[in-house]
Amino acid sequence: MADRATITVIGEAMLELSRGEGDSWNLRYGGDVINTAVHLARSGDRVRLASALGADPMSAQLRAQWEAEGVDTTLVIAARDRLPGLYAIETDASGERSFHYWRSEAAARRMFALPESATMMAEAARSDLLYFSLITLAILPDEGREALLELCAQVRANGGRIAFDGNYRPRLWEDAATARRWRDRAIAYCDIGLPTLADEVEMGEADDARDAAARWGAGEGREIVVKLGGDGCLAGGEIIPIPQALTVVDSSGAGDAFNGGYLHARLAGASVRDAALAGHRLAGWNIGRRGAIPPRDADAPY
Repeated sequence: MADRATITVIGEAMLELSRGEGDSWNLRYGGDVINTAVHLARSGDRVRLASALGADPMSAQLRAQWEAEGVDTTLVIAARDRLPGLYAIETDASGERSFHYWRSEAAARRMFALPESATMMAEAARSDLLYFSLITLAILPDEGREALLELCAQVRANGGRIAFDGNYRPRLWEDAATARRWRDRAIAYCDIGLPTLADEVEMGEADDARDAAARWGAGEGREIVVKLGGDGCLAGGEIIPIPQALTVVDSSGAGDAFNGGYLHARLAGASVRDAALAGHRLAGWNIGRRGAIPPRDADAPY
């Protein structure tokens, strides 16, 4: 595109501890929306992170790492009395993951309740695409959730679009009914929906991919892509399989990578089918390496 769209991703970005060799741990960063933001930036998109971190050295290091990847952090608020969230991730022999979180007092939970929040919202409202997830809603108090949905309304009123990933983490919600209620309110604003079938089934409201797509409003003018793990995705009314053989080293970040590949391709004018294939390629590369955001290498499909 001659003029690149301005993409704002909004949510929580955290420190990530992952197992290295032996008993060692590697300190990186992660979080679903920042994972997608980095993939978009590596692909050449203009992408901003809207969130809150601390004013501590580790928060400064996180900013520096994201900026080095090409992510604009001017909408990240520094909360002087809070720290970033932290999670540890372990993978078994098959590449399946388990998580341990320290995030209850994370700065991101207050991103809509800080002195700088109004300025952040005003800037984010001028986005061509606003991207967030159900995890973004999950970490916020109710007033923050309302503020995020109001931001969605402002983006759309300004001619922008909303992309929403239904990333369901049961431990972040008091119950599935509450998660479904906020998910449905977010769906009402979204133009591009990116649910995962396993999440929809776990929430108790979908039997198969077409059922999930219908519940997300695929027949109401929304662009809905249902991620099916190793079985590909349902997009544009058809099942689109993964085009390459997969070697799973670490499954963390697979859906975030798919979202990055898909959204980049769609913004560049690709068809839904071609964008889904681009998402599959990027997710396949991602899970063949360790970490939610592996370092770029010669095989990266950017």
